Amino acid sequence: MSGDFDGLIVAITGASTGLGRAIAVEVAERGAKAVVVNYARSAAEAEETADRVRAHGAEAVLVQADVADDADCRRIAEAAAGFGRIDALFNNAGVTKFAQNHADLDAVSGEDFLRLYQVNVVGAFQMIRAARALLEAGERPGAVVNTSSIAGVTGIGSSVPYAASKGALTTMTLSLARALAPKIRVNAICPGFIDTPWFGRGLDEAGLERLRQGVAASVPLKVASTAEDIAASAVFLASPHSRHITGETLIVDAGTHLGYAPLRAR
Repeated sequence: MSGDFDGLIVAITGASTGLGRAIAVEVAERGAKAVVVNYARSAAEAEETADRVRAHGAEAVLVQADVADDADCRRIAEAAAGFGRIDALFNNAGVTKFAQNHADLDAVSGEDFLRLYQVNVVGAFQMIRAARALLEAGERPGAVVNTSSIAGVTGIGSSVPYAASKGALTTMTLSLARALAPKIRVNAICPGFIDTPWFGRGLDEAGLERLRQGVAASVPLKVASTAEDIAASAVFLASPHSRHITGETLIVDAGTHLGYAPLRAR
């Protein structure tokens, strides 16, 4: 699919590492003209993402901003204003609270819920609102891809607030796909495990390797997905190849969801 992003303008939140970085590199490889690389704190890692984007011939624009802040979301959008449009917006920024024993209701607080919702849900909404005019300015409908999670579909994951926030993001994807058509397409991906520092927090290399092996042994496809594996699916939803797709939630989890109750809705 090399060249399907030729000349396109892309904005990615949470792009300093992991999936966001992999998306940035993927669109640059596929011909993007410019990539707005948002990060909250990791300046050095964001610079590395920008260097990789430039190595593929795309312009990289770095913007430090917290999507929980509406004014910061507007600054991210403004970074693309000089190009006259945004062809694809990836709402990838996200946070969690690690409390994997969901039965321990004292492990999380109301403040945890509010912080996760403010970034994972409200932040994505604010970014779409801030970028709306630029997403509508191109010849083709602008594309939004929200990074949700299998946690939001099955109620598993790092904590109850995280799963709940990702479920809300998936519902919002449906609402905005309906409301913003035909000028903007809105879709979401739901990854499972991704072999990135996010999933390896607090683990040494031996522990991380055991985690990878455990995931690969437990999922139907017998793999531990990399950021690049997931990025390809996210980029598909923003590409011309998915121009007739909106309001869709694509589960990209190597089959993890197959071990849970039948899914009547995504």
